[in-house]
Amino acid sequence: MKFGLWFGNTGRYVDPSHAVALAQAAEAAGFESLWTVEHTIVPASYASAYPYDESGKMPGGREDFPLPDPLMWMSFVAGATSTIKLGTGILILPQHNPVYAAKQIATLDHLSRGRVLLGVGIGWLREEFAALGVPFEERGARTDEYITAMRELWAAEKAKFDGRFVTFKDVYCRPQPVKKFVPIIIGGHSEAAARRAGRLGDGFFPYTREQVKLIAMAREAAEKAGRDPDKLEITTSLPRETPELEALQRLGVRRVLVPLLGGGRLNPPIRGPDDLAVWTETIRRYADA
Repeated sequence: MKFGLWFGNTGRYVDPSHAVALAQAAEAAGFESLWTVEHTIVPASYASAYPYDESGKMPGGREDFPLPDPLMWMSFVAGATSTIKLGTGILILPQHNPVYAAKQIATLDHLSRGRVLLGVGIGWLREEFAALGVPFEERGARTDEYITAMRELWAAEKAKFDGRFVTFKDVYCRPQPVKKFVPIIIGGHSEAAARRAGRLGDGFFPYTREQVKLIAMAREAAEKAGRDPDKLEITTSLPRETPELEALQRLGVRRVLVPLLGGGRLNPPIRGPDDLAVWTETIRRYADA
């Protein structure tokens, strides 16, 4: 089992010196990865329901919180680290031009020597889509197509793609990722997200307490698509109790993300880089188990 830190580009870590200190401390403590989140803009008094809290609102009760672009923030800390992987948890893929996003992600993977993990989701904030001029409807279909198009740009010698939403023919997109491949982790709380992960993902990150059901559904979808369900890497967030961590391990979870916005009873809240040292024993205990 591997451990990552989540919400890296939030709170005090918006400050560049704190961001570097966090990334370097996480690397030294043995964390496998450091993960960001994304909202390009947050409309004031949005009406869309945030799906991960009963209040229907994002944590913190504010709409004007600073949130750096995830890929830019990851690029910044990549230059101050050498081994820790850098992930998006998640990038709202249908809001991005897939050709341009493929270029950005490949460049970051190239410069960081293969350390990018791309978590993607379809998004929930309708007002954000409207402000960006991106259709909210069919965002799932766009996500599926964008994933396929980006993989073509990353791997092909001369890329071509003819889809419903994106088309290109005989193009070069350089540099390509280090392995001509970037792992794509599908994030979400719905059955549709689980099926998408099984069909298309290299991994699945379910944001829900019903994760056992969704993980099984993702593996079933992988098998139906002719893929090996055991190769679908499962990521979850930190549970509230230690026995739950062991249960996740038995379930086949391979990565657990520790949120920087506060913790449960497993460990004290992380207030700064110095607190990461308490995780070294936990990481050592579960590594490769």
